[in-house]
Amino acid sequence: MRDAGRFIVLEGGEGVGKTTQAALLSSWMEALGVPHVLTREPGGTPVGEAIREVVLGRTDLEMPPESELLLILAARAAFVRDVVRPALAAGKVVLADRFALSTLAYQGYARGIDLQDVRDGLRIATGGLSPDLYLVLDLPPEEGTARQQRDGMAPDRIEQEGASFLRRVSEAYIALSESEPGVTVVSARGAPEVVQARLREALVRRFPETFGA
Repeated sequence: MRDAGRFIVLEGGEGVGKTTQAALLSSWMEALGVPHVLTREPGGTPVGEAIREVVLGRTDLEMPPESELLLILAARAAFVRDVVRPALAAGKVVLADRFALSTLAYQGYARGIDLQDVRDGLRIATGGLSPDLYLVLDLPPEEGTARQQRDGMAPDRIEQEGASFLRRVSEAYIALSESEPGVTVVSARGAPEVVQARLREALVRRFPETFGA
């Protein structure tokens, strides 16, 4: 059942354009006739969306890193069970905005929680499920922040941690791309259509049987 579909995840720091690029990829897959599910984390399920509001939306909360980690893992467990596994079993592509790599980058590297503890939690939450491919959108964190300010986006609870935290996240993704399997780094610089072309090229190269038509 696991091999029936493909699990593809867009990753990266704040302001890199994941949401925009995921929507563009979804439109491309639809035009290709590729059955797929577009979803996000934390979120994708009623439990996940409720947790997302606490973790990201509650800017008034001072939350211990361990609490943040456990909430995200709780959302992920529902996400894997209720969204990812059924879609893969149905032969669909799952295109997700964030997954486990985010947890290693944000709660592990940037928050300072022991990486082995994070991995142990991920193993429970995911049941051992890993994406077929992570596409990490790479952009200097100051450029991502400038994009968000230009677009008039108010920072969420995690974005409010400031420049040094966002820099640690950005550095974590580069480190993870060198140590974790199935990770491809894609430059997020340039117009959305330019970045989109890079992502499509990466997908065609990796999965020609699915996207090479």
